[in-house]
Amino acid sequence: MPINEPPQPSHPVPDQHGANLYTTDPGLRALLQVYLPPELVTHLTPHLERLGALAGSTLDELANTADKNPPELQHRSRSGRDEQKLIKHPAYVEMERLAFSEYALAAISHRSDVLGWQGQLPAMAKYALTYLFVQAEFGLCCPVSMTDSLTRTLKKFGAPELVQRYLPSLTSLDMDTLSQGAMFMTEQGAGSDIAATETMARPDPDHPGAWLLTGDKWFCSNPDAALAMVLARVDDGKGGEPGLKGVSLFLLPRELEGGAHNHYRIIRLKDKLGTRSMASGEIRLEGARAWLVGEQGRGFVQMADMVNNSRLSNGVRAAGLMRRAVSEAFYIARNRQAFGKKLIALPLMRRQLLKLLLPSEQARTMVFQTAEALRRADAGDAEALRLARILTPLIKFRACRDARKVTGDAMEVRGGCGYIEEWSDPRLVRDAHLGSIWEGTSNIVALDVIRAIRREQSLTALMAHLEKLLDDTPMDGRLRASLQDVMVRAVALAHAAVADGGEALARRAASALYHTTTAVAMAWESARIGTPERMHLARLVLRHRLLPADPLAAGHDGDPEAEHIFLAA
Repeated sequence: MPINEPPQPSHPVPDQHGANLYTTDPGLRALLQVYLPPELVTHLTPHLERLGALAGSTLDELANTADKNPPELQHRSRSGRDEQKLIKHPAYVEMERLAFSEYALAAISHRSDVLGWQGQLPAMAKYALTYLFVQAEFGLCCPVSMTDSLTRTLKKFGAPELVQRYLPSLTSLDMDTLSQGAMFMTEQGAGSDIAATETMARPDPDHPGAWLLTGDKWFCSNPDAALAMVLARVDDGKGGEPGLKGVSLFLLPRELEGGAHNHYRIIRLKDKLGTRSMASGEIRLEGARAWLVGEQGRGFVQMADMVNNSRLSNGVRAAGLMRRAVSEAFYIARNRQAFGKKLIALPLMRRQLLKLLLPSEQARTMVFQTAEALRRADAGDAEALRLARILTPLIKFRACRDARKVTGDAMEVRGGCGYIEEWSDPRLVRDAHLGSIWEGTSNIVALDVIRAIRREQSLTALMAHLEKLLDDTPMDGRLRASLQDVMVRAVALAHAAVADGGEALARRAASALYHTTTAVAMAWESARIGTPERMHLARLVLRHRLLPADPLAAGHDGDPEAEHIFLAA
């Protein structure tokens, strides 16, 4: 059997709890063989197997408990001292230990001794582990991502003394010495519009080189983090220089030297639709001491580097949520019987499962393609840097939107039970909706795709990459011609979106580039895996997401390749 499912007693309501989400996913195992060296796959396999088992059982139980018991904000100690503290449920604390310590998800890109591997593990390893972890728990992956991204930004732009002071705790695997990270960017009048930032920074007269921050930050996830990156406008006595040029990036510690709390308060915690396990709050900065990161007036550019890294992580999480939803849907369809047949034998159900599977597999391919581009970019490849610059907003834009629909439609496969909070479906749906908002709404990220094309020649890098994949992939002439045709047309649409007056086309252009990229890359992956399933998926991307269709046509809507795809799902 292609799926190693746990034995189930005869029962009309199938329950996948206890399944290993790694060993039951042949597609993930095959792709790891394509994108990672064999010796690294061999080394990582026991870790992936153990995390897959946890994600399908213990971690899933912890996530469900933490979701029902969100953190609470304590303002005072029992003796009346003003001592703000977040009270986290023990289930969340245990998930923190698994993520930050046991699997080093925040430190894996900054240490050379993680998971028993001698040397630096590639980003691909981190994203494969995160992909499994998020299938059980989404909320904690926000602090994990922000800690990772803050560390990357600090190393890239921070003064040597700041890096020396804080890097050890940011990359610690010991929960007692670990410093988690956060980003305090959003203000009531300055969400995506960073130029409207009103938080002010002035030099600290008592501590040379330090700054004092004053203002309100409206949406701060992980608000009790030990360190946060904060955007503020340098006070010149006249309200600061207007626009983006007046905004700088600062590193804000929670505690001052000597252990006293820094001068800021959590005003309240947000009551959120999803990611309930993890706290998000409103912060009031009251002369909080901070240190400038990088060049004054370049805060937006430096924060953008952090945000882009976090956006890729966001795409990985969307892909993981979709995979969990799809795996649940397929398990139900294979094991539930109605009208004398298994659900998976019913034509409409088969069509629905394919519509769930296709965007899930597109996102998975995009994760691997983007992570590989990032690996080469970090090694100094300028062309890969331009490629990663466009792939990152593409996956953030499209995969996060697809996750909302996939998780919702997968809930329907379970039926009435899917609407009950005892099952994973409602949590997946609630969490999936955050992806299209967090780190930039869909409109903002689609415009970032256009910005990457206009300013950084990223479209040229993307098309060169896809041409190389096509050249390396044997396929029939008709499929090759179709892929080449959609590449030409996607480029034309992107150019129209970049042109003056074309902004309204940005979302369509981003979707076209995403679908074209995944179709070509899936075909390339199929040739390397040596099985036909991903080539069939590439054809389905063409047919259902790129080529014109007549919604009133009465032709047969079945997919002859579906059986191959179902067996590999």
